[in-house]
Amino acid sequence: MQSLEINAAIQVAKPRQEVFQAIIDPKKMSGYFISNGSATMEAGKEVTWQFPEFPDRFTVKVLKIVPDELVSFEWEGAKDHHLTVNIALTERPGNATLIKISEGKMDNNEAGIKWLKGNTEGWANFLACLKAYLEYNINLRTGGFDYLKKEG
Repeated sequence: MQSLEINAAIQVAKPRQEVFQAIIDPKKMSGYFISNGSATMEAGKEVTWQFPEFPDRFTVKVLKIVPDELVSFEWEGAKDHHLTVNIALTERPGNATLIKISEGKMDNNEAGIKWLKGNTEGWANFLACLKAYLEYNINLRTGGFDYLKKEG
C-alpha cells in the first residue's frame, strides 16, 4: 500500500531571509497564521501554537533549522500521529522565494485520506496567507474561519 504525503508550494516576491523570519518568529506568524506562539522556532525546542478558531494549543517540536533554507518540525498532524513537516526555501530570480512544504506520511486508508484532505487545505491556506502577509500586509485569516469556533 502506498503511503500518503502532503506537498504544497508557492512563490513569494520576497527574499528568503524575510520569508524565513516570518515562519520562525511567532510575532510575525501571528500576522497571518496563528493567534500566538510561545517562542521563536529553534532546533531542539518545543513551541506551542494557538489558532484563533480553536481553544487547543498545538505543540511543535523543532527538529532542524537551516537559516534561510529549512524549517523542520514534528507535530500531531493527525489524531495520535506525530508527523514531520519540512518547509524548504529556495531563492528564485527577482529576489523571490519558492516555499515548498511536505508533511507525512500516513497510510492510504480512511484516516489517512481525511488527514490528506484537511492538512493539504491547511498548508495551501498557510501559503496563501503567508504570501498575502509578506507582499501586501494583509491577514487573510482574520474572520475567515470564525464559523469553526464552538458556539458558547
